[in-house]
Amino acid sequence: MKNAQEFAEEYFAAATDTDHERYAALFGDGAVVHDDGRSHQGIAAVRRWRAEVPSVRYGLREVTGTATACQAVAEVSGAFPGSPVTLRFTFERDTQGKITLLDITP
Repeated sequence: MKNAQEFAEEYFAAATDTDHERYAALFGDGAVVHDDGRSHQGIAAVRRWRAEVPSVRYGLREVTGTATACQAVAEVSGAFPGSPVTLRFTFERDTQGKITLLDITP
């Protein structure tokens, strides 16, 4: 399993890739995403949520934690009100390295 830094770099690279399956492949079937006051549970819901996210750029600032529980702080910029914004991405991953929980907060 990749360490926290390697995983965060992979996550943000996949998040900006035009191949949306690369991004979806990071998540386990029952994954839960909390973002902008809404929760999305299951891989189908994660795919729908991601399809609604505008095209943005991520500037990874800091990564802390372990391979299975880590946090990444990134500056997110794009065509949305308030851009750029610094967000904290909190990840929990299973033993296969799949995301089981992603919590995105200011």
